Amino acid sequence: MGNKILVTGGAGFIGSHLTSSLVKDGHNVVVVDDLSSGSMANLEEVLTDVEFITCDILNKEAIRSVVKDVDVVFHLAAAPEVKESYIIPEKFWKVNVEGARSLLEAIREGSSSPIFVFFSSSTVYGEALEVPTKETYGPLRPISVYGASKLAAEAMTSAYAYSYGFKAVSVRLGNIVGRRSRHGILFDFVNKLRANPKKLEILGNGRQSKSYLHVSDCVSSVKLIWRSLSEPYDVYNIGSEDRISVDEIAMVVTEEMGLEGVELVRIPSGPDGAGWVGDVKIMQLDITKLKKLGWTPVKNSKESIRLAVRELLSETGWSSK
Repeated sequence: MGNKILVTGGAGFIGSHLTSSLVKDGHNVVVVDDLSSGSMANLEEVLTDVEFITCDILNKEAIRSVVKDVDVVFHLAAAPEVKESYIIPEKFWKVNVEGARSLLEAIREGSSSPIFVFFSSSTVYGEALEVPTKETYGPLRPISVYGASKLAAEAMTSAYAYSYGFKAVSVRLGNIVGRRSRHGILFDFVNKLRANPKKLEILGNGRQSKSYLHVSDCVSSVKLIWRSLSEPYDVYNIGSEDRISVDEIAMVVTEEMGLEGVELVRIPSGPDGAGWVGDVKIMQLDITKLKKLGWTPVKNSKESIRLAVRELLSETGWSSK
């Protein structure tokens, strides 16, 4: 018999893939999502096999009721856009920090002690001086409000785990791509090229270089980390072992769309070549610790990007001429 597992943000991009995988593994899955960015369509394959609760994670009474008898909490519900965090910082404090605290409080007040898996981000490192970047790197200096909100929630997770006697882990994700994703560089590029197949505007100087991981690899790594926890609190990086530049991504997207002669127009937001406030220009996580558990990414960054573009084009009905 499987575990009873709560997935917050389970109707979102990564959350829906994780939910589907957990259901296939035989677990009893409860999904909490306010559908502000997620979609019921993402859960179409498993909707009859999960308990779905439309709920804001800041609703403390509702969350307390949901958490009381679960074995594991995968917390993905979040405000996810780095660029938006510059414009509406208060939203990211409330959703990402207070939202995590709401769940941690529910665990503290409950009679059970579920494992708490917090989905954090590579943005907590800021512009790291060591690349690839290990979990032990410091000091951590986020350069976006989004990154700061994730780091603050990590600190709360650690404190609650040690103080109230349950196991927890923060998984720091690199850039995750794949089916059902509706934000990020691939979604942006595809939409721009649909509107104008002759020109593609690139935010930044095009030389930003980051690692990308397909969502299928992300899900397999998260499940392994959960099953391998031994410390009261731990941190794991999740990503690929290489990087790809924004210009290279643009070339993959145009190739997959069957477009030729596309003019690339680069628009740096500042002298350092960043694309926006909070844009970490070079990012690659050191995944040595995760690999010691027996996990290795199936796809590298370019393969992940290419597959994700194909999936996005298939989902949205694009056919190259």
